[in-house]
Amino acid sequence: MSASPAAPPRQYVHFNFYRVDPAWRRLPVAARSAGKEAFAGVVAAWQQRQMIVIPYSLTGLRGDCDLMLWRITTQLEDLQTMGAELLATPLGQYLSVPYAYLSQAKRSTYVDKLDPEHNESRSRVQPGRYRYNFVYPFVKTREWYLLHKQTRQGIMDEHIEVGTRFPTVKLNTTYSFGLDDQEFMLAFETDHPGDFLDLVMALRETDGSRYTVRDTPIFTCLRQDLAAALDALGG
Repeated sequence: MSASPAAPPRQYVHFNFYRVDPAWRRLPVAARSAGKEAFAGVVAAWQQRQMIVIPYSLTGLRGDCDLMLWRITTQLEDLQTMGAELLATPLGQYLSVPYAYLSQAKRSTYVDKLDPEHNESRSRVQPGRYRYNFVYPFVKTREWYLLHKQTRQGIMDEHIEVGTRFPTVKLNTTYSFGLDDQEFMLAFETDHPGDFLDLVMALRETDGSRYTVRDTPIFTCLRQDLAAALDALGG
C-alpha cells in the first residue's frame, strides 16, 4: 500500500506595520535615498527566495503607522531574519514596529455549502492584485467554542451567505491560535472600499456578531510598489 503524499508545509502569514521617526525626514536627501535603496534591496532579495512580500502605504491614513509589509513564507525563521535585516538598514534604524501580527494558513473547519471548493482554496493564501487591503485581528468569545459544531456551522452558513453578496471583496482568513495574541487575522482585498464598508455593516446584523470579542484595530492599506510606498514616507 503506497503512502499518502505528504501535505505541503503551511504558510506563515505576517503583517508588519512600520512607523518612521520624523527625524528621518530631516536627513539629507542623499542619506534618505541610500536608506530607501538598502531597505528595498533587502525586500527584493527575499522575494527572489520565493517569499511573497507585498508593500502597502498607510501614510496619511493612520497616525500610528506609515508602511505595511504583508509577508508569506513556509519558514518562520525567514520572517525573523528578514525583519532583522530590514531594521539594520539605514532607514530601518529610524523605524519602529507599532503592530505586528503572525498567523498561519489552513483549511477552515466550516463547510462553504455555496462553494465547496472554496474551503480547499483557503489552505493557501494567494494575494490578488487589488488596490486596497483592510486588515485586522479577530478574537471570538469562549462561548462560541462551547457551542455544538452543528450550531456553529449554521451560524457560519449565514455569515458565508452575506459574504457572497459582495463578490468584489476577497477575504483571506488565517489562524493565530497559540502563535499570537489574536485568534484570526483577516485581510479583505478589494478595489472598492465602499463595498467593504457595506459588507462589515451587513455582518454586524448576523447572529455570529454576538460572539465577537475584538476586531480592532482596523488598518486601511493602500497597495503600492515599494519605491512609491517608501517615497510616501516623506523623503
